[in-house]
Amino acid sequence: MSQFYTDAPMIIIIAETSNLPIELQDGIAEFVRFNPHKNFQTEDTMRDNDNEYKWNVRFLYDHMMRPGHLSVTSNFPNYKTSPVNEKFEVVIRYHRKIEAFRGLGVIFGAARHLDQSGDVQYRLNFDDEAMFDTLGLMIDCSRNGVLLVDSVYFMLRNMALMGLNTLQLYTEDTYEVEGEPFFGYLRGRYTQKELASIDDYAYDLGIEVIPCIQTLGHLGQMLQWPKYAHLRDTHEVLLAASEDTYEFIEKLIKAASAPFRSKRIHIGMDEAHGVGEGRYRQLYGYKDATQLFVDHLQRVNEICKRMELQPMIWSDTAQNNTLQGYYDQDSNPAFSELVGTMPSDVALVYWDYYHTVSDTYTQKIKQHRELGCESPWLASTCRIWHICGLWTWSRFWTALPFTFESVRAAAVASKRKEDGVRNAFITIWGDEGNECDMFSALPGLLYYAQHGYTSNPEVDVDLLKRNFGKFQYMNSGLFFIEVQAHSYLFPAHLEGICGADFDDWVDNITQETTSTSTKTQYQGNCSKWLLWEDPFLSFMSPQYAPYDLENHYSSISAYLFKVLETKVHENPLNSRLELVARLASVLSLKCHLRERLVDAYRSGQKGVLFEIAQGRLTTLRQELDELWRYHRGMWMKMYKPFGWEVIELRYGGLRTRLQTMYERIIEYVNKSAGNTGDVEIGLNGESNEYAEDTIPELECDLEIVYEHARTNLMLDYQRVSTPSRLG
Repeated sequence: MSQFYTDAPMIIIIAETSNLPIELQDGIAEFVRFNPHKNFQTEDTMRDNDNEYKWNVRFLYDHMMRPGHLSVTSNFPNYKTSPVNEKFEVVIRYHRKIEAFRGLGVIFGAARHLDQSGDVQYRLNFDDEAMFDTLGLMIDCSRNGVLLVDSVYFMLRNMALMGLNTLQLYTEDTYEVEGEPFFGYLRGRYTQKELASIDDYAYDLGIEVIPCIQTLGHLGQMLQWPKYAHLRDTHEVLLAASEDTYEFIEKLIKAASAPFRSKRIHIGMDEAHGVGEGRYRQLYGYKDATQLFVDHLQRVNEICKRMELQPMIWSDTAQNNTLQGYYDQDSNPAFSELVGTMPSDVALVYWDYYHTVSDTYTQKIKQHRELGCESPWLASTCRIWHICGLWTWSRFWTALPFTFESVRAAAVASKRKEDGVRNAFITIWGDEGNECDMFSALPGLLYYAQHGYTSNPEVDVDLLKRNFGKFQYMNSGLFFIEVQAHSYLFPAHLEGICGADFDDWVDNITQETTSTSTKTQYQGNCSKWLLWEDPFLSFMSPQYAPYDLENHYSSISAYLFKVLETKVHENPLNSRLELVARLASVLSLKCHLRERLVDAYRSGQKGVLFEIAQGRLTTLRQELDELWRYHRGMWMKMYKPFGWEVIELRYGGLRTRLQTMYERIIEYVNKSAGNTGDVEIGLNGESNEYAEDTIPELECDLEIVYEHARTNLMLDYQRVSTPSRLG
């Protein structure tokens, strides 16, 4: 295998505009404008520089090609030794726009990592084939964070260069509905004009935008308002069987679909917990939940039919809409109450983010097939969508190693020809406040896209790293495969497309073991709950007491700040690492803080207490402020401002608790020293005659809350911010 270098000569990629197909022109103009390395130009904007090699790219539409196919060829095998009087040219032959742009993404990546010989025989000469008719991405825009239109454009450009041809923006109440001011009230909802502009931009890139809404459950954001009390079954679920409900749903579907060219629509209906058990039961009496669900689905499907829309729903129906029940291999969605009663023209979306063994996915796909293909109404279509997830929810940075494992298992199952899955997409969820930098999912998105364009069951992670960013020879504990020649040609490269370094973005890519368990699995979010854990009570600290998290996080922080100093010029998107660099800095100071205070307090070392308060604790407060300000700035550049208040209240609570901790320690030290004068007055502007003789919070012994789990926990803000429950 050839050695690759990052100091290869500069490659300028030039789109030949004289014969550029008209359907590609607007998209090409956007890639020229936003190329992170400024090395993609058109003939009109080309500059002359003898120190640069020029690759001329020509696009040829081929009506004889099957949709999903792509061919890339270069006129010479070596760009350095091509004749001086002839241009080095790469030809992209395509049928669909999306494959044309995917081919361009290959070239972007190839131009960043070349061996010194100039040989491009394998990297720029290959045929490609999509494994699915539709391969796409769904982005959560309902958990506080509503992406700015420019942020959606950014994701669309990356998707196109990766070869992903569908986008869904998950909007529970964050889209404009005429005459409904409380729908998405103060939540940053998209206007009809904004959604139409997103659809136009996507269309130029060969991407279909499919509206993705809810029409039964997950509507607590709107149902909290008195205006919608008459539509409420429970605090999250609409009142099925009510005519007012269906009039309202018709308004939702009309508003959600109007801005888009697509005739497909995702109408949700997942996790409708308690359907029929709230006001419905008071008004209409008891009805079997499954039958109520089916009746409601039929009514909503009739609305879609009238509007000539093709609906899809999440497949966790009323009977098995608990997580464990949905994923239990013995729990078959094709139970007798549903077979033959669900509308035949409603597609099922099977979602699973929690397994790392492909057999689990295969079994559930088979069960979904049984729900339709054994009855005539679905036998001809068998429209199953298979969904996996980028692990973005309830954390600050995408859990990429676990994402690779779960995506691989899902992709292997989806690509089995005997299962006939033709539609697939991957999700970016923002549960629990949307604290995560959603763009940190880009490496996982590329990994997923590559699976969508190869029949191989594996994608070699070492090879992926070389195509993402700087080359390093490393062994991966994830996968080993025999690499075919054309496998050097990945659909896009994180560095070439986005301007980011793979190794800097992915922490702990080499796993000691890959799980072979068929059970539902979670990826812990230790960094999140360590941040929001109450600092004075620190009741989760026994979980991580055996580990030196201080050095762990300080090492991460030091490494990432070094990256920010040295690599951002070469890879501009690496600047986003500042969020996790600052988070790691805060955690290194916070994680064992109470332990140090308890030791000093119980041993009577008041001087040490004072030093901790003036040193470590004061530094922590300063670092937390820096994290808060940076996070706020990142949010405002990425999302609409609505929703930030949820996260800012968390920062405010933590800042106040740290201030209280500081003042209580100083009061205790001064009281013990017999000094009740100037220091106490200086703290809060008034005299305190009741300064503490003790600090009760430091006298409590702590217990392990979750035995046998240690730090491998996925916890939310409410669980760790206080041991007390509101009520």
